[in-house]
Amino acid sequence: MHIRFDIPADPAYPGRVAVALSSVQLRRYGYVGAVLAAVGAIAFAVSRGFAWGEQLSSLWLTMLVGGLLAMLWGPWVRLRARRRSGRYAVEGSYDITEDNIMMRSGSETGGIAWDGVSQVRDTAEFWIVYVGGMPATVIPRRSMSPDDAETLRTFMARRGLL
Repeated sequence: MHIRFDIPADPAYPGRVAVALSSVQLRRYGYVGAVLAAVGAIAFAVSRGFAWGEQLSSLWLTMLVGGLLAMLWGPWVRLRARRRSGRYAVEGSYDITEDNIMMRSGSETGGIAWDGVSQVRDTAEFWIVYVGGMPATVIPRRSMSPDDAETLRTFMARRGLL
């Protein structure tokens, strides 16, 4: 297997990559924030009916506000990443073989050996490649030919990565 394709210098592309990589790590903030906000709101409402409720109402209100802020953290970080990454638009390329994934972006080159890849997650636009528990890079399916995308999908499935 040898797949090679180019990435044009699209100002929106680095933002889409940043959003894809950050959304994986920031998802837990949304979940934790939702739990904190729900517990804070319920406890605040329930505590208002008791004599001791006035003493703890600031705690529940703080938990509610903290939960809301945690839920908003992910979208805020993704928005900033999308806005700031537009200036990083350079031409690049991918060269994928059975041994590794080689990426070039501008004058920078890097690679990941398939033996170090622990899993690959499928999103609407990318395959997110994980090394250990961390997302390391993305492989953009839209830039590949359909035949190359199917070849790579079959290869990753055969290795148990998908």
